[in-house]
Amino acid sequence: MTHQVTHNVDENRYEIHVDGILAGFTQAFEKGDVVTFPHTKVFEQFEGQGLASELVAGALDDIRVRGKLIVATCPYVARFVDQHPDYKDLLA
Repeated sequence: MTHQVTHNVDENRYEIHVDGILAGFTQAFEKGDVVTFPHTKVFEQFEGQGLASELVAGALDDIRVRGKLIVATCPYVARFVDQHPDYKDLLA
């Protein structure tokens, strides 16, 4: 089973695909150098596989490479950053 996190600029979100099938997304609205994450969703048939964590990590890794900061209004993203201190430097 292959997992891929991609940035879908047109939809303002990062997506995770499992074997080419969209399994979930986290919304990502950019304004200048700040990206706001208001909502994360993994579709029911893909829940319980750790995909949300993989998705958010992939999105935050991309944000870091692009030199942006984040605002985590999504409770899942906020909790993820709190539990993974190596991402706290991304907080705006």
